[in-house]
Amino acid sequence: MTIMPPEVVVITGPTATGKTALGAALALEIGGEVVSADSMQIYKYMDIGTAKPLADEMMGVPHHMLDFVDPRENYSAARYVEDASQVCDSILTRGKIPVVVGGTGLYIESLISGREFAENGDEGVRQALARRYDAEGGEALLKELSQRDPETAVRLHPNDKKRIVRALEILSVTGVTMSEHDRQSRLAPPKYSAVKIALNFDNRQDLYDRIDSRVDKMMENGLLKEVRSLLDMGVPPDSTAMQAIGYKELVPVVLKGEDLSAAVETIKRESRRYAKRQLSWLRRDSTINWILWKNNPNIQYALRLSTGFLEKIG
Repeated sequence: MTIMPPEVVVITGPTATGKTALGAALALEIGGEVVSADSMQIYKYMDIGTAKPLADEMMGVPHHMLDFVDPRENYSAARYVEDASQVCDSILTRGKIPVVVGGTGLYIESLISGREFAENGDEGVRQALARRYDAEGGEALLKELSQRDPETAVRLHPNDKKRIVRALEILSVTGVTMSEHDRQSRLAPPKYSAVKIALNFDNRQDLYDRIDSRVDKMMENGLLKEVRSLLDMGVPPDSTAMQAIGYKELVPVVLKGEDLSAAVETIKRESRRYAKRQLSWLRRDSTINWILWKNNPNIQYALRLSTGFLEKIG
């Protein structure tokens, strides 16, 4: 007898498509709790630029994996899988349904698959490799990686210091290539079965217009002040948290007095590009149920469709 893994519901899609609203409404409808899958909403004090849900938007539904990491701390996909899996298991134990909501595709895919990351690293080895990268250059270290793990090396650019160093570190510490580790992870059965629902606009321009409006609203709500406050707290400009779109563009405005209007236009452009990358990631997955908006999101319509998807599979 085959035992099916526990079932979760996923609400995903590019930025500014109404995931938060549908996630809360669906969780309320089916007796679920929301588990955020947003790589930047995990950070404290970063509310406006990450579009973190407000109390009324949560509709009384418990929301997890939000607002719990200090922005001075780096947080990885591996840690997300570990933390979010514990949350999902706890929700299932209480007879509720985890509703995973967010647009960070790697987080969602890794959580559902139960992917194990090569976390057995060594800080000393990593720092030594980083110094070698700085001294010898990316080409040299990538060439070394290509001799030991050509499958990983072919996917990397010489400028990708973080991943080159990480791949060599894992090899040095574990003796297993990153590509072999990834292959073993993919062969393992998924941790959770999932009903996946993705939101998008039927017309790409409607999505872009909504993104632009959202950025304007963030600025009106005090995004520049939020960035200034984070820097005043001592959050390094090169920290992972400050690489989020909307933050990294405003850092030079705060620190160097660069042009604000130009920075806002850059935020809009980078947000649109990010939405395109999100869509490219999602379109690889043939199991996704798509809901396409006409002009504006209609959450009640999406709620009816979503419950229909669940009933059909159930």
